[in-house]
Amino acid sequence: MSARPAPAPLLIACALGIEQLALHRRVRAGAAGPVTVLRTGMGPEAAERSVTRMLAERVLRDAAVLATGFCAGLAPGMHPGDLVVAEETRDPRGSVPCDGTELLVKELGRVAPGRTVHTGPLTGSEHVVRGHERSELLATGAIAVDMESAATLLSAVRLGARPVAAVRVVVDAPEHELVRIGTVRGGISAFRVLRSVLPAYLEWHRSLLLPRR
Repeated sequence: MSARPAPAPLLIACALGIEQLALHRRVRAGAAGPVTVLRTGMGPEAAERSVTRMLAERVLRDAAVLATGFCAGLAPGMHPGDLVVAEETRDPRGSVPCDGTELLVKELGRVAPGRTVHTGPLTGSEHVVRGHERSELLATGAIAVDMESAATLLSAVRLGARPVAAVRVVVDAPEHELVRIGTVRGGISAFRVLRSVLPAYLEWHRSLLLPRR
């Protein structure tokens, strides 16, 4: 009788140490396969380099990839602590459709009850978005923006077919703009929400595993 193939791993990519801290402490036994939480560093170039390097490793070459962390909401009425599940990520180089959006919305509702979950396009930026830039990006149809998700998912699919997704926690919004990114470290609601959502990511992975080659 042949050995049962090992399940495909999951690579969770985030940019900041505070994001990695929120997620890493929650990685426990019971996942469908090996889980790696990668801190890529800030910006699309750092995300592309880090994800490409990790997926070049033999043990991660078939990994499902989920980009996560904080984001800026673009639509009026968004609040810090709201969740964004991307239907696609996009940047000037192209767009990547996401897998299992409905499943993620369902699971996030289960693990973070009471939190508003938004779905729609998540756009990329090379810098922290301020002021009028929000309305310009909103006019493109995007509902939120961050610097790494689009680059992360584009790098992942260029290296082979795999499930990909992006889930972000709103840390600032049109009526709740941060003065500086360091404010994230002050213990605001976005950190607590991010810390709670890992079980939803693991369920997504369990449901959408790729067969091993």
